[in-house]
Amino acid sequence: MITAAELPAATRRSSDLSKHSAEVFAEAEDHPVTVTRRDGEALVLMSQREAEGRSRLLNFAAQLITVTLDENGSLAARMTKAFPWMLALSPADRETCAQDLVDAARASFSTDQPHLAIAELTSWKETATAIAAGLGSADLEWLDDDETVERP
Repeated sequence: MITAAELPAATRRSSDLSKHSAEVFAEAEDHPVTVTRRDGEALVLMSQREAEGRSRLLNFAAQLITVTLDENGSLAARMTKAFPWMLALSPADRETCAQDLVDAARASFSTDQPHLAIAELTSWKETATAIAAGLGSADLEWLDDDETVERP
């Protein structure tokens, strides 16, 4: 996996947008591209997906900061105020979820990869939603490892 620090410094001149626009746009789909201008401040060109990921990560960071400023209760108890869906989880799962979310956020911020925290948040929220819908209480039948299953 390539981290943000390993990506090439993507800097283009504004004239490249008119001369080689397809190339610059293709590059911006992979990672943000800084466009330098003689007549003003540099601009950053990025995909909508990248911009939305950064926005979601900042929103998540704001929620985590709010949680850390509250000194009443455990981390999991404080996080249920910001993320009420966590109440569908068992107390042990709330503790695990809280720590997993903090760890994923730290990884996202340190690698500039918003998807790490957002994926963890989404995964836990979907798990809580499934449990709230009663899907966590179904009896499961596990197949033995040596049993071959035919294709349907």
